[in-house]
Amino acid sequence: MARRQARPAGGGRWLPWLGLAVLPLAVPPAAAPSACPSACPAACYCVVTPELQQCRCERLEEPPRELPAAVHNLSIAGSNLSVLARAAFAGRPLRDLRLLRLRHDNIHTIEDTALQGLPALRTLDLSHNPLLSVAAGAFAGAPLLRTLQLNQALLAAPLEEQLALAMRNLSLRRLELAGNALRALPAALLPPGLEELDLRNNSLQRLAAAELRSLDGPELRGLRLSLAANPLSCDCGLRPFLAWLRAAAARVLDARSLRCAAPPGLRGTALLRLRPEALACALRDGGEPGQLETASYVFFGIVLALIGIVFLMVLYLNRRGIKRWLHNLREACRDQMEGYHYRYEQDADPRCAGTPGL
Repeated sequence: MARRQARPAGGGRWLPWLGLAVLPLAVPPAAAPSACPSACPAACYCVVTPELQQCRCERLEEPPRELPAAVHNLSIAGSNLSVLARAAFAGRPLRDLRLLRLRHDNIHTIEDTALQGLPALRTLDLSHNPLLSVAAGAFAGAPLLRTLQLNQALLAAPLEEQLALAMRNLSLRRLELAGNALRALPAALLPPGLEELDLRNNSLQRLAAAELRSLDGPELRGLRLSLAANPLSCDCGLRPFLAWLRAAAARVLDARSLRCAAPPGLRGTALLRLRPEALACALRDGGEPGQLETASYVFFGIVLALIGIVFLMVLYLNRRGIKRWLHNLREACRDQMEGYHYRYEQDADPRCAGTPGL
């Protein structure tokens, strides 16, 4: 009886290890990302996790009609969409879509209500597209849009007025306009409440005094700018902007990286190291005179005009003497010409040709 009771006691030592071996089979595996959701089109690659669903599409001729209904991020790149027609994404409403990237898609026209069916959209990226036309209701289907990226998208045509109409009902917080060869602050594209404006890599030589006053207005007082890679001209016309920059350096996110592009003597100099009195009004690189030279030319022109007026007045006051002098000069010239004529006739007379003594 003692031996029979010893077997179960020895076999019981393996029971805990057997439980550990069976435990992984009882616990369900963690959810892994799925690379092929059932609703993902053939030209797209979709990744779905419990936290995020995102899709990337390439080489399309039109926006995809079938996408996962719960997709959060959608990127379409390297395609030929050309026109974003009405309700372009409404084939299957994407009520959870928050980010839409449409880069390098050759989009030139955006029609009314093109974003219909995207009520949760917060970020729209249209960078690197040759935009030619933007309808007034282009963004009407995205009332929650807060970030609009238009980097290198305004080079094909001037769209400031069209975009201003399209953005009039939006509450944007960030606007990106980098690389658009802008020469002035696009005041019409700055809605009240805008917090960030990206103007890097444009053609800005300075911000004028009127533009600085608009930035200090109550509607844009909290706006922060990015201005790097602009050809800033460090002459006397930059003094208002330099004074504003020193007083509000925190509003320019890349203030320390701003450099002079002209004149040659200051090229590469950091703006924050300049003194306003050191900015001279010399000729600019393009040959355009500065403010001092322009004033000098105007003063010189006024002096010449006064001299001309004095000369004309002298002529007018001495008109009788001048007339008498001209008459005498004419008579003297006439007498001289008659003398020459008489001598010519005498020399040409054949009767006087044989009398050398005469």
